[in-house]
Amino acid sequence: MMPLVSAKIGEACTIKRIGGKADVKKHLEDLGFSVGGKVTVITVMGGNMIVNVRDTRVAVSRELAMKIMI
Repeated sequence: MMPLVSAKIGEACTIKRIGGKADVKKHLEDLGFSVGGKVTVITVMGGNMIVNVRDTRVAVSRELAMKIMI
């Protein structure tokens, strides 16, 4: 396993674990991130990532992306 920030642009990955406190996990689930779900990195800008999850583009900070393990 590695954090989402380690994924390359265009790489489709499967989410294996979501870390953090309960409120962080809930926030990520509300954005569409769930264990077993697919996520694709679209671009990285200033450490923040634009990803495609559940056919929706979502921006996540580097801090949140470190909690998403692929």
